[in-house]
Amino acid sequence: MTQQTPRILQQPGTEDKDGQPAGQEQKGEGSYEGAREYKRRTEDFLKTHDVEKEAEAAKPRSEQEARDMEQAEEEGRSHSKGEH
Repeated sequence: MTQQTPRILQQPGTEDKDGQPAGQEQKGEGSYEGAREYKRRTEDFLKTHDVEKEAEAAKPRSEQEARDMEQAEEEGRSHSKGEH
């Protein structure tokens, strides 16, 4: 027999400072804290980096390098479970 965690009933308006139901934490993929941290880091990056310049610098410098990059991308896609 497995033991179940008791369900917490919430009164309307009993959210914590982050808007989550009081007494509950969301962890793992899709967590509120993780989403906020990602957003903060992304905004900081965009404020402190010249994205256009970095994108230009990341372009392949030769036809061979372009082919190598495409081959590496295809290899990576072959291992993914997502859309291709």
